[in-house]
Amino acid sequence: MMAAEKNRYVSESAILGLLLLAGLLGLGYLLSKSIIDIKMMERTVEVKGLSEREVPADIAIWPISFSMADNDLANLYLTIQEKNAKVVEFLTAQGFTDSEITVSSPSVVDKLAREYDSSYSSKFRYSASSTVTVYSNQVDKARQTMIRIADLGREGIAIAGDSYSTQFIYSKLNDIKPAMIEEATKNARQAADKFAKDSDSTLGKIKRANQGTFSIENRDSSTAHIKKVRVVSTVEYYLSD
Repeated sequence: MMAAEKNRYVSESAILGLLLLAGLLGLGYLLSKSIIDIKMMERTVEVKGLSEREVPADIAIWPISFSMADNDLANLYLTIQEKNAKVVEFLTAQGFTDSEITVSSPSVVDKLAREYDSSYSSKFRYSASSTVTVYSNQVDKARQTMIRIADLGREGIAIAGDSYSTQFIYSKLNDIKPAMIEEATKNARQAADKFAKDSDSTLGKIKRANQGTFSIENRDSSTAHIKKVRVVSTVEYYLSD
């Protein structure tokens, strides 16, 4: 009787062991299949979409600088005031308002006061420079007036070369951002579709997207008043068979 019970116990344990082994094998299969499925879902393609536009600048910053020299400091400051007034008069005659014109404080150098230059051989003791700046959204008017700057020469005002270092700025980026992002994303989608087709895959949803940074540059060195706006979006899509 004892032997029979012992045999039955061994048999039941064996069956239980087999069932447990089968369960573990089944669980292992399901886990491995799930891992394979996850890996299949992780097939992706990363593409870039470009959007570019040319836009006119809407702000002009135009510094008009001139210099002079004299041995009489008081007379030098008087001359500066007179020439500044002539420059402002010239600009207002071209259609710029007082709010668009700024007169900076003059810069005066006393050559005898230079510690590093003990030898004074210049004809004039004092030299000065002054700058009148136009800050305006009348970009076309600023460009037209720059052509006529030689008129100030007939008024005895020697315009410095750096007066032509005008800055042109485009400040309306937010107005075109949405449309450009949409275009860049659309171009990225087209590139992803082409890749999926060439690889016999199906394009899925977006996994990750990066809008990219907008850049604003001069179209070229000769047309600083025309800007090239550019953005590159990076988008990663899922792929499936």
